[in-house]
Amino acid sequence: MKDKLQKIRENAIAEIEKSDGLEKLNEVRQSILGKKGELTAVLKGMKDVAPEDRPKVGQWVNETRAAIETKLEAKIEKLEAEALKLRYEKEKIDVTMPAERGVKGNLHPVTQVTNQLTDIFSSMGFEIYEGAEIETDYYNFTALNTPQDHPARDMQDTFYLSPEFLLRTQTSAGQIHVMEAKKPPIKVVSPGKVFRSDDDATHSPMFTQMEGLVVDKGITLCDLKGMLEQLVKKIFGKETSTRLRPSYFPFTEPSVEVDVSCFQCGGKGCSLCKGTGWIEVLGAGVVNNKVLEGCGIDTNEYSGFAFGVGVERIAMLKYGINNIKLLFESDMRVLKQIDDK
Repeated sequence: MKDKLQKIRENAIAEIEKSDGLEKLNEVRQSILGKKGELTAVLKGMKDVAPEDRPKVGQWVNETRAAIETKLEAKIEKLEAEALKLRYEKEKIDVTMPAERGVKGNLHPVTQVTNQLTDIFSSMGFEIYEGAEIETDYYNFTALNTPQDHPARDMQDTFYLSPEFLLRTQTSAGQIHVMEAKKPPIKVVSPGKVFRSDDDATHSPMFTQMEGLVVDKGITLCDLKGMLEQLVKKIFGKETSTRLRPSYFPFTEPSVEVDVSCFQCGGKGCSLCKGTGWIEVLGAGVVNNKVLEGCGIDTNEYSGFAFGVGVERIAMLKYGINNIKLLFESDMRVLKQIDDK
């Protein structure tokens, strides 16, 4: 038995020395000391050893186990030290080498345009009102002269959360809240996310809108045109001109679509303006009397105008982006090219 244990010990130590990794070392441990290991088999066979020899054989087995475990622990320490040294070599940094230049971040194009518009409107005396993204059907439609059976509701598919609540389709709802809470004169813009069931190269189910409202004595369409001319010149350049085309919105009367002269071709006609020399940028109009009266404003004394700007559309035109989805994909190749100072 002593010779057998000596042979197990020598073989085990030889296998441990040959092991070149922790995984291989674990296999050696299992083959010797595991449930089905050689040394374990000897222990299980102790019942066949003569009673007077068992103490001596037990001592030999324990000595063999101790020698093998000592060798295993030493080998594990050695392999772990080698692995750590290798890791240090891989992670070693030469502090004398020039440092890598960090990537400079930019604000997102939509954030840049939103900030630009906010600064422009603030300089014109507008207050900023940020409404809730979840609105009631009343504030989103009915209060804006769009009753339940009004055909204008078919113009936009709405994300309803319940029969009463919905994701707002326009920030105009905020204008109603302002007119209910504040007496004229009112001069406010309401920026924020809006939601519609649209999805193509120029539309997204979620986009950013900035709608403005002015209510005061003697407000006319001429005041709206003058304000819009100043706005587009500050956004697209001093050479940019505007034109108004008749349109329809239930909460304004008269209503207009606002075009700007193409800043890429100077009005001569190009692919951006589709050969017309003009680009549509926003909708506007004189606030419908029914909307003002619904908020308790005397239409014999006060009038107003309203307008809505699609921030993504302005960003696409300003930075030459041909697909609105590029504004939502966080593609650094696109975003790195856009950094207004």
